[in-house]
Amino acid sequence: MLNKLGTLLYRLPRWLKSPIERVLYEGLSALDREADMVFMNYGWAGTDEDADVPLLPEDETNRYCIQLYHRVASAIDLAGLDVLEVGCGRGGGASFVMRYLQTRTLTGLDRARRAISFCQGHYDTPGLTFVRGDAEALEFGEATFDAVINVESSHCYGAMDRFLAGVRRVLKPGGHLLYADVREQSAVPTLRRQFGEAGLAVVEEESLSGAVLRALELDNERKRALIQKKVPRLLRPAFDQFAAMEGTESVYETLRRGHKQYLRFVLQA
Repeated sequence: MLNKLGTLLYRLPRWLKSPIERVLYEGLSALDREADMVFMNYGWAGTDEDADVPLLPEDETNRYCIQLYHRVASAIDLAGLDVLEVGCGRGGGASFVMRYLQTRTLTGLDRARRAISFCQGHYDTPGLTFVRGDAEALEFGEATFDAVINVESSHCYGAMDRFLAGVRRVLKPGGHLLYADVREQSAVPTLRRQFGEAGLAVVEEESLSGAVLRALELDNERKRALIQKKVPRLLRPAFDQFAAMEGTESVYETLRRGHKQYLRFVLQA
């Protein structure tokens, strides 16, 4: 019965599912006091030809999630730049980018109050700050940032055009949006059109579907152990869908069947 409820949640229309997902995001901070779950992306796992990202021992646990951030954020040289991450969640990606890619400053923004409160108390890296805000109404000055990062967040937005217009406004001339997310196959042309209408030129486009699917499979047992440890039994099916666990009728299954694509873009203002 609980598994059926989890599947029902996934099948809800986007306008109804998004508020529930926001509640799950907020709930993570209450459930995870030990800060074991600082990443919430699906991850990236390359083939044998792809070199693994060199990581410090303390970061190895989150290897696949970190490798997705590396794939997205290292598309341009961020060293010495002022960077904004929209949809920073619990801050693991922002911390990785700041520490490994050596940005001058990095501002993480998220709508979830508890997530931002967690980030502000958990991270203590000079130049790394976290603020609460709305992705569809960015409250920063014009031409403030050299780059904006947006990973697995935009599928929750009610108005993608408002988000992109805000990104274009806060980017310095020639600045970049480093973007990755999952989309229905039929929605990809609309996404490309929205980029163009916002004044963002596509510099690079890559499908990450296969590598993301591999990461979901390789990281499945680690995530399952965390869910069983942290999440009350009644809520586990919802978190299984939320985390795209193997065997769920979620992003995992839609990627496996080819109904959705996981895409990465480098865009320039």
